[in-house]
Amino acid sequence: MSESMERPASTGKSVLDVLTGREPSHRPIWLMRQAGRYLPEYLETRKNAGSFLDLCYAPELAAEVTLQPIRRFSFDAAIIFADILLLPHALGQRLEFLVGEGPVLEPITSGEDFANLSRQRVLEHLNPVFEALKIVRGELADDKTLIGFCGAPWTVATYMIAGKGTPDQRPARAAAYENLPWFGKLIDLLCDVSIDYLCAQIEAGADAVQIFDTWAGILTARQYDSLCIEPTMRIVRGVREKFPDTPIIGFPRGSGVRYEAYVRATKVDGVGLDWAVPLEWAGETLAKHSVLQGNLDPIVLATGGDALDQAIDDIVESLDGRSHIFNLGHGILPDTPIANVERLVDRVRSGA
Repeated sequence: MSESMERPASTGKSVLDVLTGREPSHRPIWLMRQAGRYLPEYLETRKNAGSFLDLCYAPELAAEVTLQPIRRFSFDAAIIFADILLLPHALGQRLEFLVGEGPVLEPITSGEDFANLSRQRVLEHLNPVFEALKIVRGELADDKTLIGFCGAPWTVATYMIAGKGTPDQRPARAAAYENLPWFGKLIDLLCDVSIDYLCAQIEAGADAVQIFDTWAGILTARQYDSLCIEPTMRIVRGVREKFPDTPIIGFPRGSGVRYEAYVRATKVDGVGLDWAVPLEWAGETLAKHSVLQGNLDPIVLATGGDALDQAIDDIVESLDGRSHIFNLGHGILPDTPIANVERLVDRVRSGA
């Protein structure tokens, strides 16, 4: 949209305004993993839930956790509390979260394993997520944006194949190199069910959705096109066929210079930037095609002090005049002091 063109009227929700080409009242801010282990109220709620999965599948508790950081910090968006691995769980893959280890799945290593997956009851299995969205929608203030999400097919597949997170996600990368028939079918399946999942979240009240491709940065150039860009294009097209006006944010972490190809090809409305992306380049190159989101280093937020102030100011100044949603370059760390988050919000809003 050219600067001479009149922008549409504000929705009253600053994050949604930025994503839809409207003029926000201020620079919006929310944080990835903002509902999590750095908050004592979250830890108490999780303790009462019994386990992480129990928390994800209890709509009232998941809604409570989603709203906790909004009550404490008044962020401009709430992102529904869930996990990207609920989708493979819904497909029939065994999943548990072990204390000190994180998620553990029964690995998919063969066509027989793949054949055991089923999409027949995926949305029924994930109904607690949709119920939580409806609860949050009813309680969220009118000026707050509600965000739904899913994991990108490649990133979800890396966990499904390895059975857990590894330093380099080698099992999935090897499967891709071997061009195993079931690997391609798995990516196709994840594309299809991700479209259904995001559409159902929008029907339940999400104003926007985000696609997390946490492991995009480990792909070769050829693989990046086929395993990051193409699946995301399919999901974006599928969601827009049903909900053409709902903004979609992509987050292909670690993409480097490939961010440009990503935003041009996928046509996402917003793109999440990791902390290594030079903002001057992003402002000159990526901002022509997409709203920018990010990209504070989670470690500097946990560290605090003058380094945090300088990092915040650098982002605000570098993207002055650009359509921008302030966020982290990845999820907030569990040991982040609450005072540092308060300092972040105050400084962003005072400089907006």
